[in-house]
Amino acid sequence: MDSTKDKISALIITYNEIGYIEKCLESVSFADEILVVDSFSTDGTYEYLLNHPKVRVIQNPFENFTAQKSFALKNSKNDWILFLDADEIVSTALKNEIVNTVEEGTDIAAFWFYRQFMFQNEKLKFSGWQTDKNYRLFRKSKVEFSDKKIVHETLNVDGSSGILKEKLTHYCYKNFEDYKSKMLKYGRLKAKEDFFKEKGFNYFALVFKPSWKFFNHYILRLGILDGKKGFIICYLNALGVLERFRELKRLEKKNQLAYYLVMP
Repeated sequence: MDSTKDKISALIITYNEIGYIEKCLESVSFADEILVVDSFSTDGTYEYLLNHPKVRVIQNPFENFTAQKSFALKNSKNDWILFLDADEIVSTALKNEIVNTVEEGTDIAAFWFYRQFMFQNEKLKFSGWQTDKNYRLFRKSKVEFSDKKIVHETLNVDGSSGILKEKLTHYCYKNFEDYKSKMLKYGRLKAKEDFFKEKGFNYFALVFKPSWKFFNHYILRLGILDGKKGFIICYLNALGVLERFRELKRLEKKNQLAYYLVMP
């Protein structure tokens, strides 16, 4: 029997996460390996990780989320992978469910986690996040990250999927500027993804898609019931969609200019 079969590697990617990574690491201290891939943080995150007794840290330039997570996966030691964002925390109940699932043995290759979104220290109950789920626990030998996505990365799973009952706590909103910066970054990466797929810019999408995003999350998915928190989150999510199409327009103009410059 393989003695490493039931060992778990906790993987995290970071960039300037001091103030959040500490609690994340504490919550996954049960893992047999904690590997953090840092994209050259400037706020002390890397130095903190270097001095952490349970952490193995590697620095790697950030290209996109899929590439960074694939790099982390490649450098992990164990077959069972618990992949977290630096602002996510595993509760005691979820930890017990993870450990029991792995130790008891299962034919399931990957597990979805539902997430409880936090606006600073308050719960977001609606705002479009109530059905959000992601793959967070899976067998390395049974998965790979799709190279068709560079943001909101997709896991290709060779086998069946399950869902754990306990939720992962996600501190998505630190402050206005941090969340705004995050949404704009996601928007620009999504634009690159669209550009590489040859999805062209159009003004209808520039106007309609951000408006629909806000209306869908704030009205249809009940963000209004989250009060001021819901309005801020829904507004910034819509802003990220707007930035996606702005960036797509910029990329197309840049590409056209490059084309004309090389023409004889």
